[in-house]
Amino acid sequence: TRGHHIVAIRSGTWKDLGRGNVLDLSDCTLLPGLVDGHVHLFMSGSVDPSVRERQLSASYGEAGPMIRKHLAASLRHGIVALRDGGDCRSHALRYKRERRSGNEETPEMKAAGKAWHAPGRYGRLVGRPPYKKHSLAQSVAKGQKGADHVKIVQSGLNSLVDFGKETVSQFPLEGLKKAVLCAHKKGLKVMIHANGKTPVREAIESGCDSLEHGFFMGTENLKRLAEDQIPWVPTVFTMEAYARTLPQGSAESDGARRNLDHQLDQIRQAKDLGVRIIVGTDAGSMGVHHGEAVREEMRLLLAAGLGLGEAVRSATSAGAAVLGLGRRAGCLVPGSPATFLAVRAKPEGLLDALETPQEIYVKGVPVLLPGSERRREG
Repeated sequence: TRGHHIVAIRSGTWKDLGRGNVLDLSDCTLLPGLVDGHVHLFMSGSVDPSVRERQLSASYGEAGPMIRKHLAASLRHGIVALRDGGDCRSHALRYKRERRSGNEETPEMKAAGKAWHAPGRYGRLVGRPPYKKHSLAQSVAKGQKGADHVKIVQSGLNSLVDFGKETVSQFPLEGLKKAVLCAHKKGLKVMIHANGKTPVREAIESGCDSLEHGFFMGTENLKRLAEDQIPWVPTVFTMEAYARTLPQGSAESDGARRNLDHQLDQIRQAKDLGVRIIVGTDAGSMGVHHGEAVREEMRLLLAAGLGLGEAVRSATSAGAAVLGLGRRAGCLVPGSPATFLAVRAKPEGLLDALETPQEIYVKGVPVLLPGSERRREG
């Protein structure tokens, strides 16, 4: 490497040309640093209702250490960048603004601040309704200082009892289009939470930059995603987490399992149609833990028919592109950032080994991992 970038790739060893050190990774599989395209840093994956309630009402003084903990857990699992989907008090965005560069090893973080939802509709946990006497577009224009992207909630949650039930769209299509256009004029991408055929169709027609969740969207919407090259973040592991944590045999647990199976079917169709699939975990959701959930999401993509290379790209270069991390980010080629993982396993054992990466490098600098005697140089 030179200047924190890869100069050349050779089999056998990785050489730090700047320091003259040689790191033997000949028994490891190397892959680019992972990207989680959808998280909520202010929440943990706790299934304890009292814990979740405290986190939802936490002050910034209480939330800050929790966010730091979740970032650290993400990095330990090889996640070098992530995209936060919002919280009702904008704690994650504030944490990013106040964090001093270089003081701590954390993933690169993109934050929306508060997501936008219609008055009286789902979304209170992750955001707020438009400002009084302001349209959605006007509110986006007014926006939040320092936000990296805009998050809009266009549908409700998936029912765990009424299979495939679709909620009414939160914003009219024309209002959604104006909001997306306004965000783009500000140089901000837009991620839209949408489930069901109509809300997803409207999200696609609005010109959004990524579709989040997309449960029960249907084949026609999958075709449109492929045609318009809009990335899809299916967050499929959320439903497996619900199925695991809810009382076994309950209607809710069984409903979550049915939703999971349907989403896996949609992912199979998406692969065949050429949809760009992005790994995003919705970490912070019940049973979805920061860091380890990326491996679970990748496992489900493989179960849905993606090849290992496709699943890795969904969690690396494809995610890096959605986050706008720059040219060649998420790749291992000459000229790309020297940001990568080494896992002691052959490719077929990659997912299991990702639980404890052997080495993590970010822009040529080693990350100190738990149990490692190696110390960061410089």
